[in-house]
Amino acid sequence: MNRQYLMRRVLIALPSLLGISIVLFTVLAMAPGDPFEELATNPNIPPEVRLALRAKFGLDDPIWSRYLHWLFAMLQGDWGFSFVSRVNVDTLILQRLPTTLIVIGSSQLLAILVALPVGVLAATRPYSLFDQIANTLAFIGFSLPTFFTGLLLILVFSVQLDWLPFVYRADINATGWQFYWEHIKQSIMPVMVLGLFQGASLVRYVRSSVLDVIRLDYVTTARSKGIGERKVITKHVVRNAMIPVVTLVALQMPIVFGGAIVTEQIFRVPGIGSLLISAMLANDTPVVMAVTFVFAALVVLCNLIADILYGWLDPRIAFR
Repeated sequence: MNRQYLMRRVLIALPSLLGISIVLFTVLAMAPGDPFEELATNPNIPPEVRLALRAKFGLDDPIWSRYLHWLFAMLQGDWGFSFVSRVNVDTLILQRLPTTLIVIGSSQLLAILVALPVGVLAATRPYSLFDQIANTLAFIGFSLPTFFTGLLLILVFSVQLDWLPFVYRADINATGWQFYWEHIKQSIMPVMVLGLFQGASLVRYVRSSVLDVIRLDYVTTARSKGIGERKVITKHVVRNAMIPVVTLVALQMPIVFGGAIVTEQIFRVPGIGSLLISAMLANDTPVVMAVTFVFAALVVLCNLIADILYGWLDPRIAFR
């Protein structure tokens, strides 16, 4: 991997994050709502207390001044203070971020493990019965919204069959393998909802990409040399066909995180998605700003990983 390639991608990502933070902070600062509205309607609290709190947190300062204060504080590790939870924002995020990353990471792994073999097999047998079944299931999979499939899985596996818990619990009273098994059981449905939704759309793109590559001249040349069909597909076709698929996975990361927010609400997963919803309902601006910025940073990081994978999949891709 070219070191300059990586450095340039990182240098491109930093201004992107800065621009995202400016847009997010400006939109949230101009949005209606007051985090201390309850204090204003409470007759037992003097108005001077509310004004003092607004002055302490700089809510009456100009937007540019508040942004610069937030930016320099964040660079020093101070992400703000939650008006509702009364704790530091970074503490709240660090408590919930691992759960979200595990659910999203597992769902993406499931999507790739389903989409790659199904898409490749469908492309090598176009218009066969397997191809038609795979296409039909893929259309159904990405046509159904995640909240519908989530509720459907709850009705089947939790209400009817009573196999899986439909509420994610962080406080499990178990030890050893039983502790891990309980966590796996309550993670199955959220991971399936996100993974199968993404996998359904990836199947179509994998199939299309493999069909485009499998008709190229170099594939015909490899077959004419007597190379086995399985080796031609795995070594010559799949690797080149993965480049547009990697692009798609990177571009779909905002959709994945958006789906994670809905899924966390359905299954009560204690991740940063559910934290974002509760903070928005309570006008807890520091938490909303921090969580949305973390989501944006994760999306930029996924695009950076995709750029690195380009260089691994195709050595011809390089920065000059």
